[in-house]
Amino acid sequence: MPFSDQKTQFRETKSYQYFSKANQRFPSSGYIIKWLFICSLLGICVGSVSAFFLVSLQWATELRESHRWLIILLPVAGLAIGLLYHYFGKEVEGGNNLLIDTIHNPKDWIPFKMAPFVFIGTITTHIFGGSAGREGTALQMGGAIGEQISRVFKLNSGDRKVLLIAAISAGFGSVFGTPLAGAVFGLEVFLIGRLRYDSIFPAFLSAILASLVTDSWQVSHTHYHISFIPKISAVNILFSVIAGIFFGITAAFFSKTIHQAGKLFKNYIAYPPLRPFAGGILVALGVWAIGTTKYIGLGIPTILESFEHSLPAYDFLLKIVFTIITLSAGFKGGEVTPLFFIGATLGNALSYFIPLPVGLLAGMGFVAVFAGATNTPLACILMAIELFGAECGVYVACSCVVSYLFSGNSSIYHAQIIGEPKNSVFNTNRGKKISEL
Repeated sequence: MPFSDQKTQFRETKSYQYFSKANQRFPSSGYIIKWLFICSLLGICVGSVSAFFLVSLQWATELRESHRWLIILLPVAGLAIGLLYHYFGKEVEGGNNLLIDTIHNPKDWIPFKMAPFVFIGTITTHIFGGSAGREGTALQMGGAIGEQISRVFKLNSGDRKVLLIAAISAGFGSVFGTPLAGAVFGLEVFLIGRLRYDSIFPAFLSAILASLVTDSWQVSHTHYHISFIPKISAVNILFSVIAGIFFGITAAFFSKTIHQAGKLFKNYIAYPPLRPFAGGILVALGVWAIGTTKYIGLGIPTILESFEHSLPAYDFLLKIVFTIITLSAGFKGGEVTPLFFIGATLGNALSYFIPLPVGLLAGMGFVAVFAGATNTPLACILMAIELFGAECGVYVACSCVVSYLFSGNSSIYHAQIIGEPKNSVFNTNRGKKISEL
């Protein structure tokens, strides 16, 4: 029987007619079933990869801290990463910005090798003492997996965009254990000032499932605690706004400086693999000069300390320096966890003259500097609620929104497009890329 006749025969069956009528009554049912299947597959894959990555990252950190002489080899590790990307990974070197560009204009497929390359580069960076994070790796691994699923199911360009947003949400939500923040981050990060609501179901579903899968592998996330949150008052809200101004200025400084530092490395070192080699020398010398590994790696112990008691006021500045050198030179990882460190220690420093509890200020800085540097205030507010509890919500919202406004037209992701200006002053920038400003 010809295929066309089989198709006609199927359409005459009772089961087809039943589902056809159901689809007419509930027009979203087909859409939900479709994305439930695709996102389940995505969530299982990304959640499992995130679990493996987090375990590997913990191993790398423990290895470095128990054999600190490995930091001497950071320049050699940087050269190896540079050679890997220069000769075999040029098409995936764009990292997170490549993901954002693909969402805006899905032309060429992102190769799957983005996932193993960024994994190898990140673990190598952490073993030998670079100051980097993990969000970039999680997003890129998720994006690479999402692209392969798109190819298998032959999704059109519109659905491909949706799946890539869902993949970013899954990667972020699973690596930090914050599925709600991960979902909104995926919806918020690529277009400043606007959310893409046609992706809301896949984004939330993927982030939640991926986070559940990571947890099912019995991989633990860092737990933070704000010991005391004062009653909401006009004075305390004012202090939150003042803190948010400092967080936003710091976010803008970090974003602009890391791009400028990257340009300097490119201008003065023509051969790309030598850039992380040179950056590795600078970081290794810096660690030797100050005599501590406090400012390299993820810096989780210092972040936890910032919630409990006063730290040196310069901690956030040194983390900025080490992170900018590491990432602008070409090492792999991400900016977000270092931004958590910078924000938490800056909030800790602000407690010297802002009369709010040190833990609250550290928690506010933790997410507010991140909000300003990525232009994702809603995701950061949700992240604070998931990590610290709902009691801090009003204070965190104030600091995140103010930080977002005061960071101006800057971002660690230069591929972000301004969908809606932050205020009327920036009206002429609508539709422009951050890199064009």
